Amino acid sequence: MAEEENTARKAVLKEKLQSLRRQMNEVVLGKEKKIDLLLTALFSGGHALLEDVPGTGKTLLAKALAFSVEADFKRVQFTPDLLPADVTGTSVYSPKDESFTFREGPVFTNFFLADEINRASPRTQSALLEAMSENQVSCDGKVRRLPELFMAIATENPVEYYGTYPLPEAQLDRFALRFSLGYPGEEEEKRLMQENFDREKELRLVPVMNCADILAVRAEVRKIFLEESIADYVYSIVLKTRKEPRITLGASPRALLTFVRSLRAYAFLQGREYILPEDAVFLAVPVLAHRIVPAPECASSGVTAESIVEEIVKTLPVPV
Repeated sequence: MAEEENTARKAVLKEKLQSLRRQMNEVVLGKEKKIDLLLTALFSGGHALLEDVPGTGKTLLAKALAFSVEADFKRVQFTPDLLPADVTGTSVYSPKDESFTFREGPVFTNFFLADEINRASPRTQSALLEAMSENQVSCDGKVRRLPELFMAIATENPVEYYGTYPLPEAQLDRFALRFSLGYPGEEEEKRLMQENFDREKELRLVPVMNCADILAVRAEVRKIFLEESIADYVYSIVLKTRKEPRITLGASPRALLTFVRSLRAYAFLQGREYILPEDAVFLAVPVLAHRIVPAPECASSGVTAESIVEEIVKTLPVPV
């Protein structure tokens, strides 16, 4: 009986998950793989960094996810004058009773959108480090826990340099995945023109999952099977980043663990209970590229972290 109930519960979760994907695909057209990447970050318990030029739908993608889940959502537009307390909260003095009361900042939510995160100072950016790593905020000598379901989604424009502060390696390492959306395909862009897309479509989003559903999916994700040969393959990819002469800083043990968690989440999204080598090939760049530091001479030759990771994956033998 218990096994039957568990099977039925998993079937309901998968049905809700498919509804979530369908609804997001109706709003963010032609970006099925990108939506899967964002959901991979969510169900692996990680955070996501969306890096692309303005107008490609970064904020729309984040809002499509948040509005499709029955949960709290808060958005902060990061600017150079934003202070850490504007994110985490601060204690406010009350003259009436001569006491201080802590007022929670916007980070006390389920989905936190840090729009244009690289426009804020490093001091403000670092206010998110503890929240993203330990699901808590330390303020005024006290530790305050964030909700069990907490996900930070940050956006940044990689082509602007004036008035921006590049994210340091420690901050980048807190994001499970970093990816760009790119321009839509020809058919999708023509459809946007024909449908005269506006905020009405965004406002029609309805919750199809809740926080309990998300946590239940995460529990199922942890059960996904990782075969030994594929585990060796994943480890060889990470190890190769540490031995590659064009890389001065390779992927860390935290990157390896994040890689495995992401693989399990992605496999579950595809309706499987096991990981395939193709999953590692697909996720290697989004998970690892922002965690490595190419050698200085790579910049002059046009070699990027993404291209190095792609080469590493191509050169390693794929397990059968």
